[in-house]
Amino acid sequence: MSEGDEIEFAVDESGNITVRGYVSVPSDQVWFFTPDQLAAKHQAEEEITAGGGAVHASAKAMFAYLERSGRG
Repeated sequence: MSEGDEIEFAVDESGNITVRGYVSVPSDQVWFFTPDQLAAKHQAEEEITAGGGAVHASAKAMFAYLERSGRG
């Protein structure tokens, strides 16, 4: 941990105190950390690593590709 980091304290029944780093997530970004979204992100990373995906010259070209493929 470094200066400025958030920390969390927990006290168990025996009085033992545990201190750990804590990361808060803005409420409008919580959806990204749901199990479904994390699984989709992991799947996408695997597909990219395996050579999947496409590169487009512009946003217009990307949207045209998505429309042709039925995903737009």
